[in-house]
Amino acid sequence: MYKNDASALLKGLKFGMVLQLAVGPVCLLVFNISVSYGFFSSLHAVSAITVVDALYIALSGAGAAALLGRPSVRNTVRFAGSAVLILFGANTVSGAFDLSLLPQTALFSDISGTNIFMQGFLLTASNPLTIIFWSGMFSAQITENRWNKRELFMFAAGCVTATILFLTFTAAAGSIMGVFLPEVMLDILNLGVGIILIIFGFKLIYKKERT
Repeated sequence: MYKNDASALLKGLKFGMVLQLAVGPVCLLVFNISVSYGFFSSLHAVSAITVVDALYIALSGAGAAALLGRPSVRNTVRFAGSAVLILFGANTVSGAFDLSLLPQTALFSDISGTNIFMQGFLLTASNPLTIIFWSGMFSAQITENRWNKRELFMFAAGCVTATILFLTFTAAAGSIMGVFLPEVMLDILNLGVGIILIIFGFKLIYKKERT
């Protein structure tokens, strides 16, 4: 039994690492925070991302994918998610020019562990349609491997562990780079990350229009 659990955990870890290699908005957020504010600050974002990933995986197992499969719900979620991405991106771009798109919003203007956690939480939560992906993935794993609930849980735990490991490594790499990068390069990095986040946001809208 323990051998099967370990096998499922390892398979989840490997699968999760493959997913992490497809760099997305949350990875860029962690890297940007670590470059700008240091390793330990970025760990607040890593913890938030891990919480949301674990929550979405749990919801997929609870059948939330059926609700998100409805076109009206799916489209609303996509619009909301794209708005969050575009807002984060635009604020990051403005920050590269020492401006603030939302100067009265403490979440963006005050750098604290709590605010960084909330930024990571909101950005990760901006795409709850990943619940549908996880639901399909778990169904495939059950069919292919004939896993019981315990083994499926270990697979999910492996996926979440991959998120922690990969993003912690990303944070460490960013903090090291931040020591050596001049101020102008940090501004360019902020500009680039912001533009990419905006692109991700518009891509989410475009996918909605095609469905």
